[in-house]
Amino acid sequence: MGKGMKIFLGIVAVLLVLGFIAYKSVTGTYNSLVVLDEGINGAWSQVQNVYQRRSDLIPNLVSTVKGYASHEKETLEAVVQARASATRPQINAAGILQNPQLFQQFEQAQGQLSSALGRLMVVVEKYPDLKANVNFVRLQDELAGTENRITVERRRFNQTVQGYNQKVRTFPTLLFANMFGFQQRPYFEASPEAQTVPKVDFSTGSN
Repeated sequence: MGKGMKIFLGIVAVLLVLGFIAYKSVTGTYNSLVVLDEGINGAWSQVQNVYQRRSDLIPNLVSTVKGYASHEKETLEAVVQARASATRPQINAAGILQNPQLFQQFEQAQGQLSSALGRLMVVVEKYPDLKANVNFVRLQDELAGTENRITVERRRFNQTVQGYNQKVRTFPTLLFANMFGFQQRPYFEASPEAQTVPKVDFSTGSN
């Protein structure tokens, strides 16, 4: 075998090795992004589950309150309307995580619902008989537990998104992320509505 042929075969071998290394690097990066992206989808599903649980509790809660405080019509209607806004199909559609504007609308709607519920609980403090109602107490407990779960799941979602966003912004991963369509995902932030929600007193005794 001539010297020229040996050099040619050597170059080919080096190129094959480099090509294999590049292939492994690209596939490894892609697969890791897929895993992180699926983690976000899973965390988002949990967020949706707890928000849906809260939404499911509201009709019974409003109905129970209405039985004791029917003249608090404005406060009750505010909760009903906020629930309707938070469950609008257009802000709960597939692809919300790829649409920061839609995600923001979802977060704002949920924050407004939290605020409306907080105002309702303040009104409830004026009705000792309602606060002593067994069904209402049970609904309060379930709502309080659900609100706690919402906080937990939102925090977990943000942590998952943080890991993913750090990955897609890191060089050289960002080159492959852009190539394969992996974009940064939005975080939950403390909305003005959430910051001004009145403190809820779940005690059953009168003030």
